[in-house]
Amino acid sequence: MNAGLWWLAFTWLAYFIVHSLLASLKVKYLVARKWPGFMPWYRLFFNLLALVLLVIPLWLTWRLGGEILFAWKGAWWWLGNGLALAAVAGFLYSLRHYDGAEFLGLRQLREREQRVEDQERFRVSPLHRHVRHPWYFLGIILIWTRDMTAPMLLSSVMMTLYFIIGSWLEERKLLAYHGEAYAEYRRRVPGLFPLPWKRLDREQARRLERKGNEN
Repeated sequence: MNAGLWWLAFTWLAYFIVHSLLASLKVKYLVARKWPGFMPWYRLFFNLLALVLLVIPLWLTWRLGGEILFAWKGAWWWLGNGLALAAVAGFLYSLRHYDGAEFLGLRQLREREQRVEDQERFRVSPLHRHVRHPWYFLGIILIWTRDMTAPMLLSSVMMTLYFIIGSWLEERKLLAYHGEAYAEYRRRVPGLFPLPWKRLDREQARRLERKGNEN
């Protein structure tokens, strides 16, 4: 692997470490204890920093370029881009079932919220009835339906690994927030890739929502 690819791997790894640390409960509790006045800004700061830092590995992936190792051609081009468009549509559809102000950090800032825990209630959206992390699943589709250069292949592998590790880290927090309801949900619904025989119907999803929001 040439020097450029090593630098690319390093930038992705650094991004993932910073992102995971700032998302961790330990760091959030530390900030809440040391600088409670900053907590209403924390989620917004986290999102903006994640966006800015993401530019570095993405720019380096584009800058390194290189010859095409694999390209979607002919009927496969239609398949790859059809899947990518379906993933984008799925992402846009999923936005209807998220609290956008909570996700962005605007509500925390508006209400001067200083608590560490996410304030959004436990919800099982239509996509969440089939897979626990629909955005990660849709992201994997998007990155693996692109033509591959060596830098793009490396970036795709690194991002996929982070989706796997990140989903595990995220679920530790969700278990802390929602307890047995989320543990049951995790047993009954697959994590990153939908499985036809493991899903929830509407009534099962509602029952879990009620259980998760009892406290």
